[in-house]
Parts: sequence; C-alpha cells; structure tokens
Amino acid sequence: MNIHELLSSDTVVTNLSARGKEDAIVQMVNMLDGHPAISDIETVRKAVLEREKIMSTGVGKGIALPHAKSSTISSTAAVLVTTKEPVEFGSLDNKPVSLIFLLIGNSESKSEHIRILSRISRLLNQDALRVKLLASSSGNELLQLLKEEELRMTSTNQRQTS
Repeated sequence: MNIHELLSSDTVVTNLSARGKEDAIVQMVNMLDGHPAISDIETVRKAVLEREKIMSTGVGKGIALPHAKSSTISSTAAVLVTTKEPVEFGSLDNKPVSLIFLLIGNSESKSEHIRILSRISRLLNQDALRVKLLASSSGNELLQLLKEEELRMTSTNQRQTS
C-alpha cells in the first residue's frame, strides 16, 4: 500500500496551529470526521489519545507518528501535517516536533498497521525529504512531495530486486 494513497487534500495540512500535543492530535482526528471508513470519530479520538498516554509517539528528528487501532474504522485512514510552531511531544530525543503523521487502522489489521507505520518511518527518516516537507507551502505540495518520494523509493527497490 502506498502511503500517499491514504491521504487527500482534506487530510494534508501545512502550518497547523496547535497549543500542544493533545490539541494537535484532536485537530488531526477532527480532519477525519466524515471519512467514509470511520463510523465513530469520538471513539477514534479516544483511542489515539489513550495510545499516546501509554508511550509518546514522538520518534525524534522533529517527527511524531500518533496512531491507534479501532473497531469503528473499516479501513486505514491518515492525516499528515506540518506545524506552524514546533509542538512539545515528549519525543525520544526530547525535541519538539513539526511533522506529524496520524495513522488510524482497523483493530483486526495489526500486521498491515505495523507495515504502514514502518513505511512512514522509512520515508520521514530521510533528511532531504523532511526538509522539503517542512518547507512546503500547501497541503497539495506536501502530498505531491510525499508521492514522488514514495514512487522513487518503490522504483529503486524494484531495480535492486531485479
């Protein structure tokens, strides 16, 4: 599954203004309100916030990957934002984040959820891509950069296995 296919112009935002981690998460989950795969947005919101209480999803390098699984979602949904100001997220490297990728999956799809998180992590760990994403001036530009890099990675992997 391509990560960019989980996103749309409604779920990719630049310069999100957030007063903290919880506010950022709530705003991001709210972007999924009305998503056809989600039957109960409040349950999803609670699942993400509860997951975050267990352990911060701030993974370092200015990146956070909040995520959760819920039985109220029929297929994977995602939101990608850059923040106007860095947000304190309790990250592993103790630095605030400016790039947040929210992933919500179905409770039954644990292995798919882990594969998608891994792919997101590989993409966002690339310094050059991260710099470009943070410099994006629109959600559409952010989405296009992610799509191009993901297709480049896929093409490179295919050539290496041939």
